[in-house]
Amino acid sequence: MTQKVAVLGTGKIGEALLSGMIRGGWAPADLLVTARRPERAKELQERHGVTPVSNAEAAKTADTLILTVKPQDMGTLLDELAPHIPADRLIISGAAGIPTSFFEERLATGTPVVRVMTNTPALVDEAMSVISAGSHATAEHIAHAEALFGAVGKTLLVPESQQDACTALSGSGPAYFFYLVEAMTDAGILLGLPRDKAHDLIVQSAIGAAVMLRDSGEHPVKLRENVTSPAGTTINAIRELENHGVRAALIAALEAARDRSRELASGNS
Repeated sequence: MTQKVAVLGTGKIGEALLSGMIRGGWAPADLLVTARRPERAKELQERHGVTPVSNAEAAKTADTLILTVKPQDMGTLLDELAPHIPADRLIISGAAGIPTSFFEERLATGTPVVRVMTNTPALVDEAMSVISAGSHATAEHIAHAEALFGAVGKTLLVPESQQDACTALSGSGPAYFFYLVEAMTDAGILLGLPRDKAHDLIVQSAIGAAVMLRDSGEHPVKLRENVTSPAGTTINAIRELENHGVRAALIAALEAARDRSRELASGNS
């Protein structure tokens, strides 16, 4: 890899992307990082061999800029970067809710922008990264973004109009599963199991179920029916979930996450 890539605002997700890129063949010498705190920049340099730079220096020297700062900080960052970014730089945004037009309006005319929503399983190379092209991004730019984020998991190309829905489903998605595991662990304790045993039972069940969903090709309804015997334990549990409106609650929760993503796009912090 000969292109220089800069990750700006290198938090946990940014660092996961860096380490994945290095495992995927990028030379640390071609990777630049920026961080708000100097000690954080030094830590990244010592851990990965990458080069800490200022935001302005990254804008001047990198071929691709990956912006991983919080949505509410993106406007300030772009104000700082705009005077230094030539129109041929590829800008990849990892900020929830912010459309590519937000960047195109603030940068030189024709600047290619790609929007990516990834999630925290990037830390274990199992991310789901959803990619959308801005109005000036080419197939080559998209392919480059897919190569970068493919280093830490799976990628999916979608129209930008679907990004808020994808943020609700996969960007926030890991939190829903953690929440469910937390609740099931508490239930296991209530049923008389030690916390560590309840945790192990649930986590392995979740891993097994996820692999079956991924590899079997079966619809989730079919997989659930395979576990659900007539008058058995599972159907009694499913009845209680339905009685308590769990399905409706999940749909409402995802709608709320989508709506919040839209609010972020409109500048409501």
